[in-house]
Amino acid sequence: MKWQTPQQLKQLLCRLVEYPSISGTKAEISLAKFIAEQLRSIDYFRENNEFVRLHPTGDGRYFVTALVKKAEQVRDTVILISHFDVVDVQDYGAWKDIAFSPEELTKRFYEQKQQLPSDVQTDLESGEWLFGRGVMDMKCGIALHMALIEQACHGTFAGNLLLLTVPDEEANSAGMRAAAPVLAEMAEKYELTYRLVINSEPMFARYPGDKTNYIYAGSIGKALPGFYCYGKETHVGEPFAGLNANFMVAQIANELELNTDFCEEFAGEVSPPPTNLLQMDLKEEYSVQIPHRAVALFNLFLQKKPLDDVTNSLIAAAKRAAKCIEEHYDGEASRFAKFEKSAPKPMSINVFTFAELRKKAVDMFGPKKVEQLEASVLSMEAAKDDRGKTIALVDRLAMLCKDFAPMIVLFYAPPYYPAVSAGSDPLVQRLVAKLQKYAQEKHGISLVQQHYFPGISDLSYVGLQQSFASLQTFIENMPIWNRGYQLPLSALEKLNVPMLNIGPIGRDAHQWTERLNVRFAFEELKEWLEYTIHEVFTE
Repeated sequence: MKWQTPQQLKQLLCRLVEYPSISGTKAEISLAKFIAEQLRSIDYFRENNEFVRLHPTGDGRYFVTALVKKAEQVRDTVILISHFDVVDVQDYGAWKDIAFSPEELTKRFYEQKQQLPSDVQTDLESGEWLFGRGVMDMKCGIALHMALIEQACHGTFAGNLLLLTVPDEEANSAGMRAAAPVLAEMAEKYELTYRLVINSEPMFARYPGDKTNYIYAGSIGKALPGFYCYGKETHVGEPFAGLNANFMVAQIANELELNTDFCEEFAGEVSPPPTNLLQMDLKEEYSVQIPHRAVALFNLFLQKKPLDDVTNSLIAAAKRAAKCIEEHYDGEASRFAKFEKSAPKPMSINVFTFAELRKKAVDMFGPKKVEQLEASVLSMEAAKDDRGKTIALVDRLAMLCKDFAPMIVLFYAPPYYPAVSAGSDPLVQRLVAKLQKYAQEKHGISLVQQHYFPGISDLSYVGLQQSFASLQTFIENMPIWNRGYQLPLSALEKLNVPMLNIGPIGRDAHQWTERLNVRFAFEELKEWLEYTIHEVFTE
């Protein structure tokens, strides 16, 4: 076999990394084809060609499936999921040109050791680390899954293995969202019973310097709430005649940024607080008119909290920000009026959800005009990404309803990752306990279970743990739901497969010092994955 020794696996990993498969680039397509081609070179797939498939995602990209059937009558199946896209390499600076050449980059880092951060220098001393974009996130996982599939082709396991590797995990998860219905279809077509999904995203440190080894029984959720602010236009010479939308979004950022009231705690695990991912005004050119339309987007991690409760908390935050804006405006206007000996007008700000704003538009102008406006916006803004289209839709509806300004409008933009956890699943509980014992006795390594993988992953799309009622609140406040973005809800409900994330030790995901402990990955971790799969089929 060609992908079983540490050296063979390192060579495979380097070949995978050499494809600069940044999300949305042509190399992302090329790598999907390369992986399929490599799998097809195995004798089993030469004889069962239909079991390796390139599936279109609908946007020119592909995800790959490779099924190994133990025997016709065998149903029990373990799914191995991974993603082959990576983030860009602008952060590599002088090393940018060799960011996808792991061995050369690692050699260069050894030669220029003094230019690296102290913790990286410490890791270099062991000689066990490989550097490069994607080595840990997550092409190491792909290499290991290909090795497991190769073993399955030679009859190693007592059940079926299904490899699934997808594009776009780092952006919108278009690959996994397209794959979920295919997994459901394959279960019917090939009479498969999915017992477990294994992802191999790398272990994430919970705090700087954390060296704990983790196994994850789920994946954290993520929403992208947005706040659209419509103030009042005026000349800069008459600032109290209007309301600057940049000031409005700044107050919202002040209210939400790192606000630990939005953190969730479950079984001792605390989700990170919200942080701002985008903040801008919507003026298209410079002028001395104040910006009166602006927007901000925030990353918000989720665990158990229902989405309707999340929405209520965000509306409450927007109302607090509105009150601060009103008080600041009224106070400064009163002070300025003393100079002018004038009577200031009080400021009042409305706070709506997108669903409420859209209803006002429909009530005022009728459903047909609103639908025509939305279709026109989506047509004109077709070149924008999902965030851009979402903001454009909110903006046009708000301009239609400008009589309600000043206003703050809460909406949701893609992507959305449902929080999932299988920590209470009996099979997962048994597997975790067995693997912890195995790792301790065989390798002297302590493994700590976490209910949620903290780095966001495609495990979010192997089941549905939010209620439909709670999801409805979310859906009606996402302007482009079913207009270019949606989740395959029925497929997720059908799948609902227990999950584990068993992955390599790595450091500095999405940083220029991204690195992988190669020895651990291709020795201990490989054994752990093999052991876990054997145990699933023994169960």
